[in-house]
Amino acid sequence: MSAAQPSIPSEIESSPLYNRDLAPAGRERQTWGTYNFAALWVSMSVNILTYMLAAGLVQGGMNWKQALATVFLGNSIVLIPMLLNSHPGARYGIPFPVLARASFGVLGANVAAVLRALVACGWFGIQTWIGGEAIHTLIRTLVPAWGHLPYGPAICFVAFWLINLFVILKGIEYIRVLQGISAPVLLAVGVLLLGWAYVTAGGFGPMLKAPSRFSNFPEFLQFLVPALNGTVGFWATVSLNIPDFTRFARRQREQVIGQALALPTTMTLYSLIGILVTSATVVIYGTAIWDPVQLLSRFHSPVAVIVSLFAILLATLNVNIGANVVSPANDFSNLWPRKISFRTGGVITCLMGIALMPWKLLANYKTFILGWLGGYAAFLGPIAGIMICDYFLVRKRRLLVRDLYLRGGRYEYAGGFNWFAIAALVLAAGTALVGLLVPSLRVLYDYSWFVGFAVSFIAYYAFTKVWRKGEFLAVVG
Repeated sequence: MSAAQPSIPSEIESSPLYNRDLAPAGRERQTWGTYNFAALWVSMSVNILTYMLAAGLVQGGMNWKQALATVFLGNSIVLIPMLLNSHPGARYGIPFPVLARASFGVLGANVAAVLRALVACGWFGIQTWIGGEAIHTLIRTLVPAWGHLPYGPAICFVAFWLINLFVILKGIEYIRVLQGISAPVLLAVGVLLLGWAYVTAGGFGPMLKAPSRFSNFPEFLQFLVPALNGTVGFWATVSLNIPDFTRFARRQREQVIGQALALPTTMTLYSLIGILVTSATVVIYGTAIWDPVQLLSRFHSPVAVIVSLFAILLATLNVNIGANVVSPANDFSNLWPRKISFRTGGVITCLMGIALMPWKLLANYKTFILGWLGGYAAFLGPIAGIMICDYFLVRKRRLLVRDLYLRGGRYEYAGGFNWFAIAALVLAAGTALVGLLVPSLRVLYDYSWFVGFAVSFIAYYAFTKVWRKGEFLAVVG
């Protein structure tokens, strides 16, 4: 059962570190059950980028078994930090940026929050670009002349951007309702797409006959390492900000079961659809098409195109709001709680999503999997390592919620910053990124999330042990 939440004391309400969006969730707001968390992951996993992640593995040289095993293993691994970071959210009702104050300090938490927020802004832009692409294809199917309009894709991108903004302004409860309704529909659409591939390609035999393009195990391993790292990095963002959702859990057990059942299974099953359909495009069209929107544009049935693209738009909207807006909106709010609300933070996220130029991040599968996913994992892995070490090993799962919202309390450290956490973050991220500069150490970057997590976890724990006396002892207790 989640810890009981007392009424908010006046000293916290008047604190510059507090606003209503960052406040602990009381019992009246803790209404999410097992189905809600399962539906959250179904709706976030069933999206174009899951499809493109799996399709990219096939395009990179894996056969269907290798690609599927990579996706399942990566999502099983990321589930571990996901559930560990979920615990304090459900127990204390606090969102990610407030939880980060315990390990980074009441002001230092902004370092972790902004790093996480910038990555989410990039994801928001990517999903919005895909949604705009779907709208463009949909209109072109209905009105062929639209395809000759020079700025058609840009107009559709802005249109989908405005739809996302509308949902953001409606608030978190609207997100929960939307996800609960759409989850089963989206799975059904995926099965229908698989049925089309089966019939058109002539069965599963032709779809699965493509062999691995790696001639030996070392060659396969060279691609597997960054591919697995990218697969873990796919949800490394949400593994940090998952308290933004679990703070609304009715019980600890319900959020654990909902996530454990839905995340690895849904990602693997929907990835299988992407793998099989992409393999079928080789048989049908003679080339691998890893973008389902481009695939749908080749369909001859306007009805099939319209229904499928509408489902893609719904899926993209769900994952974009759930995975890429809730967290950065809270993160930006944490920068200036008295002035930046959840909605204002969401607007900032929308603007930053455009500024990060998502069309370049989706240029090809190498840029997406090896560059984008692997690059930001070098920063998010260390943050996860520090937070998990701090909560479970250093604090033994005990937090003083009151002091998370006050200056001068247990989490003040040195002027609001825990320099042990900052040092561990810099050391871990630097260790992973050195692989980009030194070719012989490339494996450090290829395993950026794992290296960053391990180095930061060990370094942070070592710092707290070596400097156990003095100021750190006073703030940890």
